[in-house]
Amino acid sequence: MIVVRSRRWISDEDFQELLRIGRYLGRSDQGVVFELEPSKAVSNGYTFEDVLNIIQELGLEIEGSIEELKAEFARFRALVEYDSQTGFIVVKIPRLVEGRVRDKLKSIGARKIPWQGEYSIYRLQPYLAYQAYKILEANSIEVEDKQNILGRKELPTRIQLTNISLRDYQEEALAKWLDNDRKGIIALPTGSGKTVIGIAAIARVQERTLIVTYTKEQARQWREALLKITNIPSSMIGLLYSEEKKIAPITITTYQSGFRMIKEIAPYYNMLIVDEVHHLPADKFRYIAVHSIAPYRMGLSATPFREDGRHEELFPLLGGVVYYKTPGELSEKGYLAKYTVYTVKTRLLPDEWREYLELRTMFEKFANGREFEKLVEDASRGDKSAAEALRIHSKIRMLLAKSRSKIEKAVEIARRELEKGGKIIVFTQYVEQAEEIAKRLNAWLLTGRTPDEERKKALEEFKTSKSGILVVTTVGDEGLDIPDANIGIIVSGTGSRRQFVQRLGRLLRPKPEGGEAKLYEIILEKTSEEFQARKRKSTSLDGLV
Repeated sequence: MIVVRSRRWISDEDFQELLRIGRYLGRSDQGVVFELEPSKAVSNGYTFEDVLNIIQELGLEIEGSIEELKAEFARFRALVEYDSQTGFIVVKIPRLVEGRVRDKLKSIGARKIPWQGEYSIYRLQPYLAYQAYKILEANSIEVEDKQNILGRKELPTRIQLTNISLRDYQEEALAKWLDNDRKGIIALPTGSGKTVIGIAAIARVQERTLIVTYTKEQARQWREALLKITNIPSSMIGLLYSEEKKIAPITITTYQSGFRMIKEIAPYYNMLIVDEVHHLPADKFRYIAVHSIAPYRMGLSATPFREDGRHEELFPLLGGVVYYKTPGELSEKGYLAKYTVYTVKTRLLPDEWREYLELRTMFEKFANGREFEKLVEDASRGDKSAAEALRIHSKIRMLLAKSRSKIEKAVEIARRELEKGGKIIVFTQYVEQAEEIAKRLNAWLLTGRTPDEERKKALEEFKTSKSGILVVTTVGDEGLDIPDANIGIIVSGTGSRRQFVQRLGRLLRPKPEGGEAKLYEIILEKTSEEFQARKRKSTSLDGLV
């Protein structure tokens, strides 16, 4: 029993407050005496610190130790734990106080697990850990966090930016992110220094950080940037993918490795940076953000908006888009090269045209007037005509993308620009097409099949050459660091706004003496490619580009 005594006069108001945390035992020549009852105090919303403050403010004498009182209150704390086997947060709440937060926890997605003990147990996804903590705190429930899940995870060495100053828009982007509770997506064109903003955020927050990139090349580029523009020692940076297995205060991983490892490494990081964040909504990669505990989150992308609308899934996981500039805006200010987009039209060869018309007729028959999204929905439910329409649609896209006339036009443009000393990137969607164009132009080739060493060699040789041609598949849409390429030729692709802007961005790093970049888009007349190009430009070139 813990007793408190007051030898001074106590007001009615103070007397009533003491009754909310204990039981009145009476008055003697030694003063007014109360027995403290922690369960009663907790039921009335008082924490240990609240009771301690009352004792000190009223000048009460205590019979028994403060540590004993603290231990009594500890019985009514919520316990927060991380289960690395399942990758979930477990919150154990004393039944005495559970009623205060039951509905609020359920509203954020916490699931109650049947349990007969003195605690009610809830399980929730790790990205909700801090929301749960705020609910408990707001309802005067103390939290015991033995694993330091919710505490600071400071970097062992304070890092600072060196040899670099942020541009005005980079400062603005960082400020918007900080103002948004250190969460959000920054959308800036390729070549505008998104990596620098991410590193500046780490220097501002000073917390252990997990960086997720789309490719191994990007992971290595992040490491090089950290070493180049901060005072961080190399020992504090770890690479975590395939052959690299180092976990450090700042760890850089790929989407694939992050998906496999997140349950093991989640408790060690308080900041999550996701590069090329438009990939995250894919079910497999979304898992990384959901199972990360980090309260501070930054997404980086040139084009976070997806054609399928799934970019909206990013907002609860990383925050909304807090800052956005188009290539045109930064080009006008001189931060990116000025550019011109040329639409070059060509025609299907006679045999290709006949096949195209036959496939269109078949598609219209099986589609029966349904929109593409409706066909996808119906096919997923087992509709055979919808499935056949989608198969034919895929054949049409393949026919257009691989048209021989497009290859001829690409070769013609590339040769003409090479004669002028251009440094040219040819973008294709298919490996066989890329191989044919590279062979005809005697160009460097980069595809998903290219071995790592060969890929590094091709990129290095292209970078150091004054002019030349590099042919790439979609592996070149993201993560290529080629500062002085000034000509792009799009032969085939997905037709999406996002891919178009990514490819344009490869050409926009500032050029010597204010040189201009050119992007040629080859499309086939009187086909669906014309419609796609018009639609993309009407919705993106004024906005995204």
